[in-house]
Amino acid sequence: MWLAPIAVLTLFMALLGTMYLDYVVDPEKNLHDFPIALVNQDVGDTIGAPGREQQVNFGNQITDALRQGIPADKVDLQVLGINEAQLKMQSGAVYGTILIPSDFSKRLGILGVGSVLPGDIQRPTLTLQTNPRSGAFVTEIVTTIGTRALAQVNEQVGKQLTEQVHAQLTPPPGGAPAPELTGATRVALADPVQIIIAPFRPLPSGTGQGLTAFFYALLLLLAGLVGSMTIHTMIDAALGFVPTEYGPWYVHFPTTPISRFNTLLIKWGVMVITANIVAGVFLGVAKLLDMPIDHPLTLFLYSALAIIAVGITGLSVLAAAGSAGLLINLILFIILGLPSSGGTVPIEATPKYLGWLAKFEPMHQVFVGVRAIIYFDANFQAGLARGVWMAVLGLAIGLVLGIFITRYYDYKGLHRRDPARG
Repeated sequence: MWLAPIAVLTLFMALLGTMYLDYVVDPEKNLHDFPIALVNQDVGDTIGAPGREQQVNFGNQITDALRQGIPADKVDLQVLGINEAQLKMQSGAVYGTILIPSDFSKRLGILGVGSVLPGDIQRPTLTLQTNPRSGAFVTEIVTTIGTRALAQVNEQVGKQLTEQVHAQLTPPPGGAPAPELTGATRVALADPVQIIIAPFRPLPSGTGQGLTAFFYALLLLLAGLVGSMTIHTMIDAALGFVPTEYGPWYVHFPTTPISRFNTLLIKWGVMVITANIVAGVFLGVAKLLDMPIDHPLTLFLYSALAIIAVGITGLSVLAAAGSAGLLINLILFIILGLPSSGGTVPIEATPKYLGWLAKFEPMHQVFVGVRAIIYFDANFQAGLARGVWMAVLGLAIGLVLGIFITRYYDYKGLHRRDPARG
């Protein structure tokens, strides 16, 4: 009587602890295939004194240095044009962009000349664009990777620029001695590039710095999961299959002569009605809290679909496995779902097996769908298409499982009645 629940709960909690701690304990160690775009618009420049001119393109050199310096097993560095990079940022396909401007080599050349000649100069810039709409923790990872890599590039460019300035100052044989570089000039040449970190399409206020999509998706999943368990228990109690107990009040209604299949149809019907009501309630609460939602109808329809898909699948699992279905649903939707959702820590910064789970786990599909609606203007390429089709697929699986298993049980005469009660 006591050994079984202890063993089940211990195994259950061991799985819960492993999944939840493993995905968050060391994101940098787990980093893999993290998509960052690199846009090189530098057109190059001609530097040097008359007679010793040379064509340079520091943008190409930085591109090569970043390719070699950023570990390919951790970061998917994609060299793209500016338009393609912006499109991928708009759909969340890349998490950040390193932008080398068209006048980068020219400004470096001016900085080199300005170090020994009077005049106003400006430091060349490299821009690191983050994509806060992809997730709260994504920005931190992009900033860490980008600043570390660009700092190394800045050091290399500084050494090369200093060497070129020295070479340009070297007099011909018999000429006047070259002027010495001042300490301030050496410092400026050693750190020649200004690194600018800026968000691409910053999130408006009321988005929880990119967390509202995750928590909204979590609400939809819980509505389907908790709804399925509540509907399952209350309908069974009303039909007399389980007792009803509220505090000291206890009643067990007579068992209703109804098939498993028809019972499941009733529960499905209640779930569909409830899902639409709850989807409207969530949308109303979000509006009351001034949460920015540009596509309320799309969010309502998708929310109802997601709740229905989770709820019907959960009810089918309960119809198939009985009380054990509670544990199965918790493992499927919560224990495996939350760590593989990508809602807090991106999938590319979690262990690879969580990336495999994210391909079919409901929580990830619901999250990318909600995120696309709230943050990416309901863009199908940003995840809405995946969210919709995976919800439809999950709904179909739930319907097929429920129909097949209840029909099979009814066919075999495995009716839900207690012989002792008649």
